[in-house]
Amino acid sequence: MNVKKFTASTSREALRKVRESLGPDAVILSNRQADGVVEILALANDDAASLAMPAPHSPMAEPAPSLDLGINAIAAPPAGRVEPRFEDELPHMSPPVAAKPASLPQQPQRRVVASHSSLATKVAAAAPAQPQPKAAPSIDADQIAAMVSAAVASAKESAAAEMSGMMSELRAMRGMMETQLAELSWGATQAREPHKTAVLRSMLAAGFSASLARYLIEKLPANQRDAADSLRWMKTVLARNLQTMANEDALIDQGGVFALVGPTGVGKTTSTAKLAARCVMRHGPDKLALITTDAYRIGAHEQLRIYGKILGVMVHSVKDEADLRIALKELKNKHTVLIDTVGVSQRDQMVTEQVSMLQGADANVKRLLCLNATATQDTLSEVVRAYQGSGLAGCIMTKLDEAAAIGNVLDVVIRHKLNLFYVSNGQRVPEDLHLADPAYLIDRAFKLKRELVNTQYQDAELPLLMSNDHKALREVHLG
Repeated sequence: MNVKKFTASTSREALRKVRESLGPDAVILSNRQADGVVEILALANDDAASLAMPAPHSPMAEPAPSLDLGINAIAAPPAGRVEPRFEDELPHMSPPVAAKPASLPQQPQRRVVASHSSLATKVAAAAPAQPQPKAAPSIDADQIAAMVSAAVASAKESAAAEMSGMMSELRAMRGMMETQLAELSWGATQAREPHKTAVLRSMLAAGFSASLARYLIEKLPANQRDAADSLRWMKTVLARNLQTMANEDALIDQGGVFALVGPTGVGKTTSTAKLAARCVMRHGPDKLALITTDAYRIGAHEQLRIYGKILGVMVHSVKDEADLRIALKELKNKHTVLIDTVGVSQRDQMVTEQVSMLQGADANVKRLLCLNATATQDTLSEVVRAYQGSGLAGCIMTKLDEAAAIGNVLDVVIRHKLNLFYVSNGQRVPEDLHLADPAYLIDRAFKLKRELVNTQYQDAELPLLMSNDHKALREVHLG
């Protein structure tokens, strides 16, 4: 064995010396730093291998003894030696691992075999108790199914939320693109077809919606290049799509049960009195009956009773559907029965109850909706949707004399395809109730605000106004 010492100022330099002297496979025995230098003790690889192998005839070269402490076989001690007492020593030993040797000389086993049972007992007693592994908590199948269902529901909810957000963004993008394209289109129309711009101004000033005006302008024939001719064509189309009752004989002579419905203050009681006067003049007071369901307003019943007293007609008051059913059964011999209902806001839950009460009566009650000509277009549309129910027999336009423009109510009647029976233009009974004339009403709509045709909207505002109403355009369907 040849151990060499190497010194250098740095470890790198000392290792370089070891590699140059003993080769790259040298074994480093130690390294330390003393007096500012690094000292390394190293050994060649061959010398290290000779240290690992013992001498052929040395005790270290003999094979190591192998013990088998199993129950089946235990080696006996060699001859001339005192046998140890396993009974005294084994209880202080840890249980060894059984390993059977490859080859062992067979020795007599007289005492060992006799003590096998006691040896096994002592080995088992000396062995420390092995800790039992904890059983994994059992998971029921129902719990697994519930966990899977919860995970699936959470995934669906997350996917639905993402899809909803995506659809909202797509709708917003679509609306923005439609608005910009419509604005560009109407901006070009103003310069290319000025007669359409003039007709558009007239319709907007008359109170018609931008969606209806846009729809009709897009349907304008190509040969209509003059503003006056285009406006006449527009009036003709509007009058043709305004459904009216040409002859009141279909209402007065046919008879039946009619209920006037609508919000508070639209003139239901006055209109009921006007219709009652027409029926009395045609058939006499014995053929007519009046019913009121207005038990909420102070004096509402007395107002209709005064009209009935003037006309010589009995007025009946009902509170609910049962009373109405009884009253209609008692009045089934009457030619005409007019019902004055309580005024309810279109947003009140009582509207649904009122419609249900009228539809639940045994008689065929025809509902006539009173529309206030002074209301805005959005309000009138909301009223129609609230009171429509299973269907309206017709409508009556009230307060025509108070309206600055009637295009708004005509637009709603045309859009919802209502049958316009009468128009009311005053409080006189029965003079201020007239059959609806489509041509007259359309012409009146354009005449009322003629002075505002050129001042209501600026040229730059028309494209923006028309582009913002592209959604309502899909609701317009004319004949």
